[in-house]
Amino acid sequence: MGRGRLTVADAPALILYGRPGCHLCDDAREILRSLAGSPPAFAIEEVDIESDDRLLARYVERIPVIELDGEVVGELLIDADGLRARLDTLLA
Repeated sequence: MGRGRLTVADAPALILYGRPGCHLCDDAREILRSLAGSPPAFAIEEVDIESDDRLLARYVERIPVIELDGEVVGELLIDADGLRARLDTLLA
């Protein structure tokens, strides 16, 4: 059974953990935007790891980190094709 037409309100959320000035985070954001589509297959929520000491300690050497439903689906150098395939499987 297909998902039908999704809106941003009912699309699953991917969390992008990053920090200001991170060019890899900027690249990941653009990849996510290109993969989201219209209507979006998922919403993108960004979390600045510098806003929380625990997040900073956990992710500082790994950003960008992309998470879906608590599962890391990408980190550091994001491969658009690999991420697309993984999301297609998880969002089916």
